[in-house]
Amino acid sequence: MRPTAATTTGTDSASGGGVPVPSGQSAVARALAALLPDGAVVVAATEDVAGALRPGEGDSLAKAVPSRVAEFATGRSCAHQALDLLGVPTATIGRGGRGEPLWPAGVVGSITHCEGLRAAAVARAGDVAGLGIDAEPHLPLPEDVVDLTLTRPERHRLVELHRTAPDVAWTRVVFSLKEAVYKLWYPLRHEWLGFEEVDTVVHPDGTFAVALPRPLSVGGEQMMTVRGRWALTGGFVLTAAALGRSKQ
Repeated sequence: MRPTAATTTGTDSASGGGVPVPSGQSAVARALAALLPDGAVVVAATEDVAGALRPGEGDSLAKAVPSRVAEFATGRSCAHQALDLLGVPTATIGRGGRGEPLWPAGVVGSITHCEGLRAAAVARAGDVAGLGIDAEPHLPLPEDVVDLTLTRPERHRLVELHRTAPDVAWTRVVFSLKEAVYKLWYPLRHEWLGFEEVDTVVHPDGTFAVALPRPLSVGGEQMMTVRGRWALTGGFVLTAAALGRSKQ
């Protein structure tokens, strides 16, 4: 299946600062785009694209198994298509010391991949200060992973959420949103953020808030909370965190 794309352009796709929405977008791409601020571009793929790596992009994968190379290459392919739609094409998307994508100047973005889905989201840095996306299979998180990634207060909160909506894999939602927040955090602070360092509050309405241990500086403001949105689509947990910029 070819990658599909969607953009967020507000309630009226013919107005505002967004990019026109291309045809053939998938439900997953639309769902991811709906979680992000206006102007973000999302491209998703449900099958890997052969030979998608560009020169220099696979240098760190010399010893990787073929499945890892395929998912990495398809994620990069989605990212290149998203940049093209944004109007900021680049020859190569490098890889930083923590594995983070190295975007062109003036662009923020994020890549995610799990079994059955690869996706990338990008936006102009003048519109969005930072963003992170994550996708996970909608399955309960293994208990040993729960112990490593969820704090005791978070687990207590999820007990009530499970009573309200028992069909939702709430532990997986929290795991995913923490991944999304880290992908936003690292390019702005260039330091590690542990799962246990943040405190998350998830709401059944598809929103969440994450209290940070240290501030993010955005436009002269010190941000101690990251907010985002989550959704369940096509058997996946989709999460997106973003920091917008104030419009003067």
